Amino acid sequence: MKVRTRFAPSPTGFIHLGNIRSALYPWAFARSQGGTFILRIEDTDLERSTQAAVDVILEGMRWLGLDPDEGPFYQMQRMDRYRAVLAEMREKGLVYPCYMSVAELDALRERQMAAKEKPRYDGTWRPEPGKTLPALPEGVQPVWRFRNPIGGKVVWDDKVKGRIEISNDELDDLVIARPDGTPTYNFCVVVDDIDMGITHVIRGDDHVNNTPRQINIFRALGQEPPVFAHLPTVLNEQGEKMSKRHGAKPVTWYRDAGFLPDAMVNYLARLGWSHGDDEIFGREQFLQWFDLDHLGRSAAQFDDAKLRWVNAQHMKLMPDEALAVLVKDLLAQRGVAADARLPAICGLFKDRCDTTLALADWAQRFHADVQPDPEEVRKHITEGVRPALGMLAKMLETCPWTKDDIAQAIKETLRATGLKMPQLAMPVRVLVMGTAQTPSVDAVLALSQREVVVERLRKG
Repeated sequence: MKVRTRFAPSPTGFIHLGNIRSALYPWAFARSQGGTFILRIEDTDLERSTQAAVDVILEGMRWLGLDPDEGPFYQMQRMDRYRAVLAEMREKGLVYPCYMSVAELDALRERQMAAKEKPRYDGTWRPEPGKTLPALPEGVQPVWRFRNPIGGKVVWDDKVKGRIEISNDELDDLVIARPDGTPTYNFCVVVDDIDMGITHVIRGDDHVNNTPRQINIFRALGQEPPVFAHLPTVLNEQGEKMSKRHGAKPVTWYRDAGFLPDAMVNYLARLGWSHGDDEIFGREQFLQWFDLDHLGRSAAQFDDAKLRWVNAQHMKLMPDEALAVLVKDLLAQRGVAADARLPAICGLFKDRCDTTLALADWAQRFHADVQPDPEEVRKHITEGVRPALGMLAKMLETCPWTKDDIAQAIKETLRATGLKMPQLAMPVRVLVMGTAQTPSVDAVLALSQREVVVERLRKG
């Protein structure tokens, strides 16, 4: 059996990290098994679905490299197929029309709750041998309900939660088509999964309650259900379910904030799955390791500091030339043109950065005007150090422009003036880079342009 998985988001809000993890695992499982990964957009909620939300789904998946093998398919473009299956089910007696009004349903629920019973449809319009149905109300379009089995259990072995059993008597007859004939969520999902040959459904555990209903529809249509794996919720840093309402950011925000896609995949993979104690790994290694047997059962909690640490580790491991390509694009967006020094600059500063945006901030100091922090100027640029700055500027005018020769010029200035290294290095950093906190001053100057360094030291 060839593995076929799917990611089926609803475009009713901007997809966040908790959502995209439900794309990562089916994508990874399909890739690890040589299978097929399908993208399906469940856009039947016309009031809440937006094209902007669809765009974020597509852009986010493209950025993370979670490219589908098939799709995207849109449920709204499959309405004829759903209606055809509904017609078949009507012919076979698997569904029946229900004329109970919303007001009658509400009254029924109130009576059940007053009697401390579980609110559920009571089967008033379900045809049974020897049963007399109520008179048809005039001018009322019925909903269509699925004839759920009576008695017995729905049982499945969930790859995360283990064996789950639900009594059929707990399930009422589900509405699968509205009065205007439009199908409902649980029905569309089953038809789609059958038509697309889905073998494994890997999704959030907020769908567990839908699963027994969907399994019964699969079997009524003569199909065995797929394997299910229901992933625990992703919580935000406050311990609440991650959601837009609770401050979750769209996936594309992380792209724009300077995070690396491979670092995001690494971090998201660990939000509910593990391979021993391995923390940092590449995409290829992840796909070699990934299986459904090591999915966690407990809710995972998002941690921004941990994400930034993972991103920083991936930046350190990334070749300077590859990082420079990303930083060059960021600088170009700011109207700053980078030059051939950029890979070396990235190499010098990447250990200090947790995003490519932070790295671009450093690189910009080498390619554009710098405005030193006034507080640091007052602190470090004193009358006592100005002669040394002038002397160093004079020496740097003519010395070979290498790290070692610049270091030698600094040492000679210190000898001649009697200053200690911090007393000279700090002012030089402030004037050249705008801040006193940089890597080794000789390395920073060697990557700077001679004329710029000399001019800034003289102005100091």
